Amino acid sequence: MQRALPAFIFLLFSVFVHAQTVPSLHYANLGDLKLENGSVIHDCKLGYRTLGTLNAAKSNAVLYPSWFAGKSGEIAAELVPDSYVDTSKYFVIAVDSLGNGVSCSPSNSTTQHGTDFPQFSIRDMVYSEYRLVTETLHLQHLHAVMGISMGGIQSFQWMVSYPDFMDRAIPIVGTPQMSSYDLLLWNTELKALLSDPAYQNGKYAQTPSLSLVALIHNMNLNTPDFRANHTTREGFQQYFDQIVTDGDRFMDANDYLRQLQALIGHDIAQGGSIYDAANKVKAKVLIINASQDHMVNPLPPFGFAKLIHAQTLVLDSDCGHMSPGCEMEKMKPVVRQFLSQP
Repeated sequence: MQRALPAFIFLLFSVFVHAQTVPSLHYANLGDLKLENGSVIHDCKLGYRTLGTLNAAKSNAVLYPSWFAGKSGEIAAELVPDSYVDTSKYFVIAVDSLGNGVSCSPSNSTTQHGTDFPQFSIRDMVYSEYRLVTETLHLQHLHAVMGISMGGIQSFQWMVSYPDFMDRAIPIVGTPQMSSYDLLLWNTELKALLSDPAYQNGKYAQTPSLSLVALIHNMNLNTPDFRANHTTREGFQQYFDQIVTDGDRFMDANDYLRQLQALIGHDIAQGGSIYDAANKVKAKVLIINASQDHMVNPLPPFGFAKLIHAQTLVLDSDCGHMSPGCEMEKMKPVVRQFLSQP
């Protein structure tokens, strides 16, 4: 019987993991990080790991922000020389996105702990990464920005926030703005989190399991057909009980809250015209989405692809949001070719 998946760790490529040494974690000290809402994160540090070697022309850097609750170490563990990003050719910067518990977050801040930690946006994540790249790594240009899920969402934001800064962008199961269905999902999870008695308005002594949130998430991570085909009726109770027991205890609930709020507020058009946002894009773009994704609806990204004349790849397995892992052999040559084009 299949083991239940933890709610927010998108181990999208677990069947392709190769044994390797994960590169060391480094921190970029950003000091005060001013947010678009006017708040400030004090003593903000951004975690990152690098793979490969920066060439003499500094023209082979690829920025790879993490997914929701993802860690740079998980990204680094997947990227081996024969993977979809060739680390023998590219200098990959795997970044711990704001609020993931490694970079500055509610759980690790000493002066703005817990709910005192300011609410940030996807644009703030991208701004912090821009500062990492320019101030710490001293790069003035990137070959590409790419990512999966929330990393793909950040890739869309990079296209419009810093349109001249990269040659290519590859958002994978990401979106330029939330559809109404996406907002229904994320706001339902938000309501479940805030109404959980164990959450205690964010003043808990031990992070709660958030079992209801984990159940909602797991229902949307794959498709109904996938679940019916991979969990038997006889095995259902064990599958269900494991989600309830494990919940999302592995992630601090206030970290979870702040990243969730960033997703809910995501819109590269900032409430304005998506056509105006599209006109800002200068990079060559490959948009990869899953046709049966119940977590990130594919209509907005594929609609945006038409506006910017982007190359697209449709993943159509019943794995849903996990399709990049299930269809790695379909995705890998397309990504490698796109990155290597002149």
